[in-house]
Amino acid sequence: MSDLFDLRGKTALVTGGSRGIGLMIARGFVEAGVEVVISSRKADVCHEVAAELSDLGTCRAMPADLSTEDECRRLADDVLAAGDGRLDILVNNAGATWGAPMADFDDAAWDRVLDLNVKGVFHLTRFLRDGLAAAATADDPARVINIGSVDGLHVPLFETYSYSASKAAVHHLTKVLAARLAPDLITVNAIAPGPFESKMMASTLEAFGDEIRRNVPLGRIGEPSDMAGTAIFLASRAGRYLTGTIIPVDGGLSL
Repeated sequence: MSDLFDLRGKTALVTGGSRGIGLMIARGFVEAGVEVVISSRKADVCHEVAAELSDLGTCRAMPADLSTEDECRRLADDVLAAGDGRLDILVNNAGATWGAPMADFDDAAWDRVLDLNVKGVFHLTRFLRDGLAAAATADDPARVINIGSVDGLHVPLFETYSYSASKAAVHHLTKVLAARLAPDLITVNAIAPGPFESKMMASTLEAFGDEIRRNVPLGRIGEPSDMAGTAIFLASRAGRYLTGTIIPVDGGLSL
């Protein structure tokens, strides 16, 4: 059973890996023996977190603003150059949210979120496709893990129109990419997190944490091991026959 979840020797890129859900996954991978590259927009924070994770294993920082096609291409080129043209695991986690009443929801509220949450996922996967295919075998495919949201599965409580729409798009894009990349021996799956402790969720949990907990059938907020465990499952031999799936990690909230 230990071999079934063994990730030692693999390489991974985790975008948005310096905080929140990305950091939970990055830390889990590092502790599991994966050589991890984390990327985030803020270079100083990215390098600081990579240094901290390096105390647990191998982690490097490659900052990038993935809301632009050029930056997606640059990051992909840098990652593949450092990995001899190969990458085992891509975690598309970098994302943004926006909340405002419908009357105030202008183009900026859509462009900022869709550019990063949807176009960034597509472009980075596109530019890393050859490197993922180079690392893949029939016995052990390469993996793409997209981070969606339960807000892309049900109607959210708050007025986050572009965010919930973007995450629904990520879920469907996951299925489209799974079909397109299967011949390259690349699996593509998505995790749809519920409420977790993160910077993005901090103000919401502070204001409505008790109400959210009451609405979660399991009665609690997600913990880092919940997220890391799901990502490790998808990236390991245990998850090698799954592709095109959307896994809610939400304590039953989406029910």
